[in-house]
Amino acid sequence: MRGSTVKRRTLGQGLEVSEQGLGCMGMSEFYGVGDDAESIATIHEALDSGVNFLDTADMYGPFTNEQLVGRAINGRRSQVVLATKFGNQRGDDGSFIAINGKPEYVLSACDDSLRRLGVDVIDLYYQHRVDRTVPIEETWGAMKSLVDAGKVRHLGISEASSATLEKAHAVHPVTALQSEYSLWTRDPEDDVLNTCRRLGIGFVAYSPLGRGFLTNESSNREGAGERDYRKNHPRFSGDAYEKNLLLVAKLESIAAQKGVSIAQMALAWVLSRGNDVVPIPGTKRRKWLRENIAASDIVLSAADCAALEAAVPRGSVAGERYHVAGMTTLNG
Repeated sequence: MRGSTVKRRTLGQGLEVSEQGLGCMGMSEFYGVGDDAESIATIHEALDSGVNFLDTADMYGPFTNEQLVGRAINGRRSQVVLATKFGNQRGDDGSFIAINGKPEYVLSACDDSLRRLGVDVIDLYYQHRVDRTVPIEETWGAMKSLVDAGKVRHLGISEASSATLEKAHAVHPVTALQSEYSLWTRDPEDDVLNTCRRLGIGFVAYSPLGRGFLTNESSNREGAGERDYRKNHPRFSGDAYEKNLLLVAKLESIAAQKGVSIAQMALAWVLSRGNDVVPIPGTKRRKWLRENIAASDIVLSAADCAALEAAVPRGSVAGERYHVAGMTTLNG
């Protein structure tokens, strides 16, 4: 086991986590058919290896991913830094209802998550998307009350603008901003990463492997069956897909020279962004978990980073991050 060698990083003013987390979303939805037994085995191996930062959300499944994570950590709660989210409200039938930041919803959503996870406290509770119809101060006032009640230890927010971070942080310290960040998606470098550093907020990078595009596996780019939403994702479709394959070929050449995989190289780049940046690559299989963990042993020189950034220059990736509706929820 690698438990003693997995390094730690600190988010905000005191939440210590493994320098890589484990994104659990794909175990239940969006990336093809799940396998609960293998997913739980993956979570267990992550914990055994020293990866203690688990990321889920109420909307994954919907609702079933929190239940899966809850089963996996039963009896091992003390080993886990548990993060979940509210705000993307869905129905039991899987329908998307609304982005909801109303105070009463914040309180009820937290209670529902605690029940599904089978825990009495959440280590890091994120607002998953910003509800533009509710003043952020009202949403965060309710979130602060959850900390005061002992139901939540730390607060975070996802895909928020610098202005929103400032306002939320004034109500209660923001421990982490979670936004997409990778060689594929450099948007946080525009301003929010600097805002996080000025305010002492940690940065959690989701989709650090470009939803699987930044790997050696063609199946990760082509989607695994009809239940894999990547089949219709802008960056995975049509001409954009073909253009993006050319970028991956450049990364493959660099990775091969160092004797590592594309995924390991891409993860090592995110890890190199600073000790306040924690990537949470998602996987539902132990073999990919092991590959991801090994990326922590890769040391990139300034020349290595420059070569990677030259291979995938900012603005060179074809296609938007999400479809039109999804794009409207970003930088809230």
